[in-house]
Amino acid sequence: MCNNKEKEPIVVLQTSYGNIKIKLYNETPVHRDNFIKLAEQGFYKDLAFHRVIKDFMIQGGDPKSRKTESEDDLLVVEEKKMGDTTTSEIKFPMYYNKRGALAAARWGDAENPTRASDASQFYIVTGELAFDEKLNELEKTRFERLKQRIYNKLQSDNKDSIKAYYKEGKREEITELRNKMLADAEKEAEARREEILYTEAQREFYKTRGGAPHLDNEYTVFGEVLEGMDVVDKIQNVKTNEKDKPIERILMNVVVLEK
Repeated sequence: MCNNKEKEPIVVLQTSYGNIKIKLYNETPVHRDNFIKLAEQGFYKDLAFHRVIKDFMIQGGDPKSRKTESEDDLLVVEEKKMGDTTTSEIKFPMYYNKRGALAAARWGDAENPTRASDASQFYIVTGELAFDEKLNELEKTRFERLKQRIYNKLQSDNKDSIKAYYKEGKREEITELRNKMLADAEKEAEARREEILYTEAQREFYKTRGGAPHLDNEYTVFGEVLEGMDVVDKIQNVKTNEKDKPIERILMNVVVLEK
């Protein structure tokens, strides 16, 4: 039978500890193309993994971590300001933060309500096992977040009416509109509940191989490790300081193998 599925690009993440072979998802084309472009430009050459947390993830791709003469010039996470971003392509539940997932780092919702991705930083999930009790709890939390986002959008859509009611002192109308928006948000969230639920296959993966499910539906997952998780594990086990930065610089480069 003919397979019409578009071929997925393959890249190799070269590190001080060995190579990691990764495929990029075609369903996240903005992140796929951006990652390939940066790799072909040599952007990632001599950058370092600047954040490593055992049983969670390894993170790199920040230009401030580029190899320098002085260790003091390396990235200090607390001083970094939000820079260039890439449009969010969150495809949960299709893609999730399973062990081996490649995803884009981003700033929090307060600074970044659209959940846009950092233009170059990425992480690879190592994670830990997660069982039904935790996954059920995360689904409930995710439902409340979905409902809040819907409500926030309704507030934005009705901001002119809300301002007018406040200006005119129409408290009853404000209460009535708020109650209607809450009801509408609940109804829409319920209709979209499938967006935040795990499949049985995903639950089985988390229970047997692990990951970081608390990041699901919050960050753009745009690829996964095909070979080299042993290298990822070596990196996640290095010694780090109190800021989760490796004591010894771990360099990287990204080479496009197939596209």
